Amino acid sequence: MVQRWLREQLRQRGKFRRRRIRRVEEERERTQKWFGIHLDQQVRLVVEFVEPFEYQGSCGVSAFVIDGTALADETLREVASRVAACVERRVLPGLAVVLVGEDPASLVYVRNKSRKATQVGIVARDLRLPGDSSTASLLALVSELNADRAVHGILIQLPLPSQIDAQTVLAAVDPAKDVDGFHPDNLGRLMLGIPRFVACTPQGCMLMIERAGTQLDGARALVIGRSTIVGKPMAQLLLQANATVTMAHSRTNDLRALVGMADVVVAAVGRANMVRGEWIAKEATVIDVGMNRGPDGKLCGDVEYDVARQRARAISPVPGGVGPMTIACLMRNVVLSAERTAGLA
Repeated sequence: MVQRWLREQLRQRGKFRRRRIRRVEEERERTQKWFGIHLDQQVRLVVEFVEPFEYQGSCGVSAFVIDGTALADETLREVASRVAACVERRVLPGLAVVLVGEDPASLVYVRNKSRKATQVGIVARDLRLPGDSSTASLLALVSELNADRAVHGILIQLPLPSQIDAQTVLAAVDPAKDVDGFHPDNLGRLMLGIPRFVACTPQGCMLMIERAGTQLDGARALVIGRSTIVGKPMAQLLLQANATVTMAHSRTNDLRALVGMADVVVAAVGRANMVRGEWIAKEATVIDVGMNRGPDGKLCGDVEYDVARQRARAISPVPGGVGPMTIACLMRNVVLSAERTAGLA
């Protein structure tokens, strides 16, 4: 009896062991089948995640650098084709750039704008007035340009000398030729969501955010700077893209906390490295509008670039970021004005 009982116990244990081995083998087969089906998808997801970034060895992942120079070149090629279409309609786009005085930085900006205009087929007219010119003399020139049908865009190079009332001059420019987008009428239309011309720097920033693949719908965006040239129109554009926008400036309390919560940071306050790189949230997109001289004499932005690049998902460099895009978007506005004259827009 005892031997029969032992044999039965051994038989049962053997069945249990075989059943357990079979379950393990079946599980292994299911796992291998799952990987066989999904391996290509997993590899694709990993590649899509990694592709936008650059690696720096063991230091980890650094942000995708938004090349403003390359994007500006693409934009200018588009502008050149639109200029050609205007010429076919016997409309030659023209830009008048007015410079008062001999400010060295302004001279460089005017030269760059004129060169890019010529490059895409826009006729550029550089108009110079002495540094001691009055508001009245500048207004007389603006009036002439408003009436000139060959001029589709008027740009008053800022800053103007202190004796000139800049706001009066900017308001005197025909809103239909205000390719800088600074006229009160154009700023108001932007706020209403029916823009005639969008200020060039904010327009360029939006194109760079798009190039970075950043989704603005529902994103938390922080604009640092409240000028009518960049900060305020930038906030309006982000709002119209369905971002939740916070505006900050040089006197904002606890700026670090606001930066740390932002999915998108646009820094346009004009202070070298004011935004510390360690403040930037992981995976944020950073657009640096600042153009400053650091203690070493080199150009730098408002954001501490090297540290921020190790935290952000995407970032614009200084130089080579927003600057080229500002000029490219100016040319877009000029050709848009000419297209309206030619009946193409």
